[in-house]
Amino acid sequence: MASSMYLEHYLDSVESLPLEVQRNFTLMRDLDQRTQDLLADINKMSEQYITSVKSMTAAQRNKHLTEIQNAYSKSREFADDKVQLAVQTYELVDKHIRRLDSDLSRFETELRKKEGEQGGEGKGNKDGARGKRKSTSDSQAARKRTKGEEGIVPTSVPTAAEVLDMPVDPNEPTYCLCHQVSYGEMIGCDNPDCPIEWFHFACVGLSSKPKGKWFCPRCSQDRKKK
Repeated sequence: MASSMYLEHYLDSVESLPLEVQRNFTLMRDLDQRTQDLLADINKMSEQYITSVKSMTAAQRNKHLTEIQNAYSKSREFADDKVQLAVQTYELVDKHIRRLDSDLSRFETELRKKEGEQGGEGKGNKDGARGKRKSTSDSQAARKRTKGEEGIVPTSVPTAAEVLDMPVDPNEPTYCLCHQVSYGEMIGCDNPDCPIEWFHFACVGLSSKPKGKWFCPRCSQDRKKK
């Protein structure tokens, strides 16, 4: 696949990302405002209870305390919803980052393969030229070899190891048995209770995605014990 195709497919996949992120942020702001309003009501109810508790009957006190407790429970629900939206937003962005890393890894592999093929063709052409020109002088042969070698320009492509050496956000989560950030192709463990969840292909000995369900080494051992 050409580099333009990788870019086109990736841009298509992230086309709706800004709208989805904006939607989640809008919902979080709305929940935050509702939480602030509810906390203000709780403060008023608490002040009213403190100033009037001596004149209240037992039934009135219980009713007032129940209303305050229900308001606190509702505020906790709003807070939990905010956390879930924040996690959903992070995972949404992280999913596209992992796809970009995977596309870059595949593109790097294809580029190295293409450079290897071009290098092999260049070597064959130079060997053939030497066989046809045995009678030429050493200086002419040297100039031709130099000219042939100048036509091959090495291209530097970052490897997975170099990716890991790049600066990493300390808040970025780590995955896999190697406890590194996400890069390249990764696979998720089908155990919903897996503590790690995501693994790099190379770290678990995979070269392609297996068919059916897949369990990481740790979860596979636990399943065998059961």
